[in-house]
Amino acid sequence: MSLTAGIVGLPNVGKSTLFNAITKAGAEMANYPFATIEPNVGMVEVPDSRLARIQELIPAKKIVHTTFEFTDIAGLVKGASKGEGLGNKFLENIRQTDAIVHVVRAFDDDNITSVTGKVDPEEDINTINLELAIADLYAVNRRIGKVQKVAQQGDKEAKAELAVLNKLKPVLEEGKAARSIDFNEDEQKIVKGLFLLTSKPVIYVANIAESSMADPESDKYYQIVKKHAESENAEALGISAATEEEIASMDEDERKEFLEMEGVEESGLDRLIKAAYHILGLRTFFTAGGPETRAWTFHEGMKAPQVAGVIHSDFERGFIRAEVVSFDDLNELETMQKVKEAGKLRLEGKDYVVQDGDIIEFRFNV
Repeated sequence: MSLTAGIVGLPNVGKSTLFNAITKAGAEMANYPFATIEPNVGMVEVPDSRLARIQELIPAKKIVHTTFEFTDIAGLVKGASKGEGLGNKFLENIRQTDAIVHVVRAFDDDNITSVTGKVDPEEDINTINLELAIADLYAVNRRIGKVQKVAQQGDKEAKAELAVLNKLKPVLEEGKAARSIDFNEDEQKIVKGLFLLTSKPVIYVANIAESSMADPESDKYYQIVKKHAESENAEALGISAATEEEIASMDEDERKEFLEMEGVEESGLDRLIKAAYHILGLRTFFTAGGPETRAWTFHEGMKAPQVAGVIHSDFERGFIRAEVVSFDDLNELETMQKVKEAGKLRLEGKDYVVQDGDIIEFRFNV
């Protein structure tokens, strides 16, 4: 299951620095707009301490983390929806991602140029969101022109789509996001097929100073970003991108010591990955023993055969049953023998809704 988040924002707000910290990929950084032209793509392991514990209790030859893909996209400027800066090329890169990580400058530094000439998180957020809404409005208007004629001829699908488009249009004209509208299940399917930029879930990342790492809530700029995120029912995080890049270059012991000195329980990157999982409704199940102890990603609410298909389509096609134990039960009882004796090893069928932390062995026949 390939999942992606695009890192976006105005030029020089710390997007590439954050990307480097996430992937250690060494993306180019420079103190001028459009240092990033082609999007940089990197995979990052999703941190999960449960993997090490499972490996301890059910040894395998290796551990395999699940992964998440981040894309560093060129800085957006005012007028991008009309082709300014990198314009439509930038917007097309966003369309290909599942979620948006919107990085906002939340630090003072005279040595780093601000394209607006000042530090103003609210204005920066509104600049990008307006451009995305305008781009979506163009797309909706074009679609209305195509669908309207068919709908007037009585086509039910076209009429349903036109109703959704007419619901979207006035909201986008006000510069608001498609995700701010309440759609029913049938309408949501139509919206999904439109691939609108403003329908994607967003995490706002306030790129704060290192001095605010231990307590982002005390940072005046972070509070502005958080307030805006709350108005959209979006996630907000305070992360010092430059410091996270330093942390990423440390070994495990150095990283742990540094975080303790800063008074921080977990890195900003770990929090970002968890937030991305949360907004996309993602969960983790495990397979254990033999060649590998492995984490797998699935969507909340998926049933056992669908989850089996995450591993291989044959597993879903020939699904018979799933042998399931929860991580919490294994962690407490410590051996599979004790798990069985306690009646905690369950045989689940096709209607079982898989839970986060399930350790599963699938039985199938093709």
